[in-house]
Amino acid sequence: MATKFYATGKRKSAVARVWLKQGSGEISINGRKIEEYIPRDTLKMIINQPLKMVESSGKFDLDIKVYGGGLSGQAGAIRHGISKALVVFNSDLRTTLKKAGFLTRDPRVVERKKYGKKKARKSPQFSKR
Repeated sequence: MATKFYATGKRKSAVARVWLKQGSGEISINGRKIEEYIPRDTLKMIINQPLKMVESSGKFDLDIKVYGGGLSGQAGAIRHGISKALVVFNSDLRTTLKKAGFLTRDPRVVERKKYGKKKARKSPQFSKR
């Protein structure tokens, strides 16, 4: 069975397109292996969380295209996309992944810089004289 299951994951300004198919457990991100693309172990752990949660590590090949944001946002987007693809594959997994919070899109994004401020909220130093 070579059927592919597709889902889109998002976090901050990163967007991940995830194709999931049954296989040997290979993960490729933007045409490179996960070890090459993501150097930090914590981010690799975040990406593998949904697969470990449903005890399917090594059962699926993942082909992921991700763009936008930094590595942390991209890892979160990939986790979100993998979770959604697993639900498309088997809707019984939804309750498990939903309880863990993997299907919720993290709404936190960087606040925009305001006029007259140094950053989003930081004001210039006040000088009385």
